[in-house]
Amino acid sequence: MKTYRFLFSSKWAGYFAVAVVFAIACVALGNWQMNRNNDTMANIAKIKANYSGTPVDYLQLKGDFEHLDPAKEWTQVTMKGTYMTADQRVVRNRPLNGAAGYEVIVPLKLDNGDTVIIDRGWLPIGNKEAGHPDVVPQPQPGTVTVVARLRPPEPKLDRGAPAGQIASIELNDYASQLGYPIKTGAYGQLASESPAAAANPTPFPAPSIDPGSHLSYALQWICFGVLAFVGFGYAARMQGRNDEYDALEAAESGVPVEEVYGRGSPFHPRVIKKTRKPGARPTAEEEEDAILDSQGY
Repeated sequence: MKTYRFLFSSKWAGYFAVAVVFAIACVALGNWQMNRNNDTMANIAKIKANYSGTPVDYLQLKGDFEHLDPAKEWTQVTMKGTYMTADQRVVRNRPLNGAAGYEVIVPLKLDNGDTVIIDRGWLPIGNKEAGHPDVVPQPQPGTVTVVARLRPPEPKLDRGAPAGQIASIELNDYASQLGYPIKTGAYGQLASESPAAAANPTPFPAPSIDPGSHLSYALQWICFGVLAFVGFGYAARMQGRNDEYDALEAAESGVPVEEVYGRGSPFHPRVIKKTRKPGARPTAEEEEDAILDSQGY
């Protein structure tokens, strides 16, 4: 009959502690991946709700151009005004679909006097002059109606840029280069404009709504944590079975069972040397071993 008294030994207590620590680490990593999955799903829901939604008039979202509500990112806004093409800037190091390039941002002075920044699209790197696009399409002069999607400003990068270019869409830094105030809480990513310019930069693709593998990774980490205890239980079962074999072998050899349990490796059965009772006749195997020993083998 199996006994598991060895589980109360310091060695097996150490094995259990290792399993517990490993399981806790796996649960923590699983929770981390689950939180990332929740954030991703919330962002996907926001994109689905806002990206293709009905455009909202600028006056209803004016405050978001000052302090953007994250829940309103990608919302389409309708604005009417004039592009300030003299203050146009090219944003450096903007990849699109694996290709290096630029983005073009232009202030749009609205009919009510406010000025917002519009990102009109992407340009590939140029072949004529290093560090500059070959051509920067100009927007339509005069009054235009623009539909743009709300986007948060970017952090300032600790790097310079040539004249007429900026390192990132950091609106406070951009505002310092202009002679008039602009809204610095958000900018608009161009969706459409009327009348349209003769040539426009490449429009932006829709944002990804791929949920990724965070949920799968979270479930894998939880399974790893469970497997730690499965492995501990399997090792304990093997130890108990080995002890049972040793007990049966000890009983045949006259060794007290109390001297068997609690000793030995948790993974390999022990080999217990059989002892012969005093006065018992040696077996043929023992006689053969004695002859070999006497001959030096």
